Amino acid sequence: MLIHPQFDPIAVSIGPLAVRWYGLMYLAGFVAFLWLGKRRAQSQPWHGMSAQDIDDLLFYGVLGVVLGGRLGQVLFYEPGYYLAHPLEILAVWKGGMAFHGGMLGVFVAMALFARKTGRTFFQVTDFIAPLVPLGLMAGRIGNFINGELWGRVADATLPWAMVFPRVDSLPRHPSPLYQAAGEGLLLFVILWLFSARQRATGAVSGMFLIGYGVLRFVAEYFREPDHGIFGLSYVVSMGQWLSLPMVLVGLWLLLRKPATPL
Repeated sequence: MLIHPQFDPIAVSIGPLAVRWYGLMYLAGFVAFLWLGKRRAQSQPWHGMSAQDIDDLLFYGVLGVVLGGRLGQVLFYEPGYYLAHPLEILAVWKGGMAFHGGMLGVFVAMALFARKTGRTFFQVTDFIAPLVPLGLMAGRIGNFINGELWGRVADATLPWAMVFPRVDSLPRHPSPLYQAAGEGLLLFVILWLFSARQRATGAVSGMFLIGYGVLRFVAEYFREPDHGIFGLSYVVSMGQWLSLPMVLVGLWLLLRKPATPL
């Protein structure tokens, strides 16, 4: 049975300056977004994205991820805790970023970018969808390093069952690594291949919503469920409730008849 390494969350410390692994993982995700975005813009000219557009998309996206992800954690998962400790809302370096909140934040940011550049919302989201999963993978690796979002209790005979000493002495699923592999690497491959040729407006966005929603729904069966705003549930978790609308909207985007761009 494996034991979580209990990494020091601080990667580099120089005097009073401390750089945390969690922040470095987000930085790696943003760098991947920038590199892949510029490569995608060059190889798929039908998007009409310039190098400056990619830089602007990153700026808007960072704001959406950080603000939306933090607010999502506060409102969807731990409203009671943050109501009692309001200053902790600003402590993003300690972790605690909800994907679904970050997604909503990014949607708002992309809508603003689309309006500024005269594009439609789904033209923008179709372009960025394949660029997102590697950032999600980096974030889940950051969760693992922090020893957070541990999994449900697993059979001790499972070769990769892991004890998280900061939690208890029980064997558990290393669920952040499951999510890094599924919602990160696997979803990236699916979207990169699916978007290799020009699709109807909204199709790539729809595939992202379906892919993430399904993979997250499955992963929740291996992850210790959060209390969330509906309370603790081992049947349908908060993450699964939030993933269901994603799948439904994604199916609508894929199956609808071609219409005027949105």
